[in-house]
Amino acid sequence: MTAPAVDHRPLIHHTGFWYFPVAFVARLPFAMMTVGVLALVVALRGSVALGGLTSAAVGLGVVVAGPVLGDLADRYGQRRVLVPVGLANGILLAVFPLVVEFATSDALLLGAAVAIGLTGPQTAAMSRSRVMALIGLRVHPERRDRTFSRAMAYESAADETAFVIGPFVVGVLAAVIAPWAPIAGAAILSFVFVTAFALHPTGRAVPERSERTAMAPMREVMHPRMLVLVAAVFGVGLFFGSTLTSLTAFMEAQGAPEAGALLYGVMGVGSAVLALAVALVPERFPLRWRLVLFASVLTASAGAYSVGGSVPTVTLVLCLMGIGVGPALVTLFSLAGHRAPRGRSASTMTILASALTLAQALSSAVAGAVAENVSVATAMLFPAGAALLVLAMAAVNAAAAPRWDRAFPAAGLSAAAGSVAAAADAGTASTRSSR
Repeated sequence: MTAPAVDHRPLIHHTGFWYFPVAFVARLPFAMMTVGVLALVVALRGSVALGGLTSAAVGLGVVVAGPVLGDLADRYGQRRVLVPVGLANGILLAVFPLVVEFATSDALLLGAAVAIGLTGPQTAAMSRSRVMALIGLRVHPERRDRTFSRAMAYESAADETAFVIGPFVVGVLAAVIAPWAPIAGAAILSFVFVTAFALHPTGRAVPERSERTAMAPMREVMHPRMLVLVAAVFGVGLFFGSTLTSLTAFMEAQGAPEAGALLYGVMGVGSAVLALAVALVPERFPLRWRLVLFASVLTASAGAYSVGGSVPTVTLVLCLMGIGVGPALVTLFSLAGHRAPRGRSASTMTILASALTLAQALSSAVAGAVAENVSVATAMLFPAGAALLVLAMAAVNAAAAPRWDRAFPAAGLSAAAGSVAAAADAGTASTRSSR
């Protein structure tokens, strides 16, 4: 094994032009399946309660499987994990309309939904892990930090865009063709694009365990320096779920429930644009203080949202919320990338993604129940509470980060480069000794 070439060329030279389009489309099945399952069950079974429960079952499967799939990818390589997972997910999605139509037991329906979640392709987390490895291995150290910042900004913007486009595609396909069409579309995308992503040559950038000199124990992923980021991402998930649900309830009270998703899309698009803009922030502005700033903006705007009152005011506040939440999410994943223990990048990213998914599901359910049984105004307080959690974790991180960084100097990009370089040196030495 020889050490990979390190040079000043941009990241896209090392990924190839088609990597990012393929990786983006491969995100869509994940973004479509929860909403698609909900819409299909409600349409065919006529029960909103059962639809919500089935959608939650998908989310539960995603949360349970995410860290496991990340650990398997770290141990055996992304290709060996993503190919069978993507194919299984495509098959389960393809047969799910038949289950909804003909299953006589709700338990069977819920079991099928959990299976869809368990096989949900963790494309976004795997893409971050893959890009991190490429930057650590191929990009010159002088360009590494700036490239990493831009890559994480793009990845977060791609996530935001996918989760705006996914539900929109579900709505269009269901309205134009049939309620089963979004699930069928997600199945096709999973078969084609998740497999294409899994087999893309960039997958070799993330070495298997056998090619590494060491792999950090799982307890390092559970260290407080990582858990504070997981808690903050969980807060962002609470924010997303409670905002969408309370906004839908608010617009329903205004007599236009269908406009809730449209207004939420305004925040999502703004969030994605601002997420990309984080790459322009000077490197001398440390990540820990960026997180405090963006969390403060998020908290202030969420507080204004809770007392919005009118549709124009809420729309304006949603734009301000996008300024805070997109950059905050980019910064959290950037910090996680820098701190990911040696050989545990996929595990780290899937844990964060699972925390985001779990929080969205929980907050949607709770905010919906509060809006229906208490009041819409009370439900609109939830995003501010979620933002306060993000701000609190940002403050804890800012205070403790210098101590943590001194205690764990070899993490993230440095560990990725060092691990494979050491493995390459060991392989070269072994070859020489055999001559």
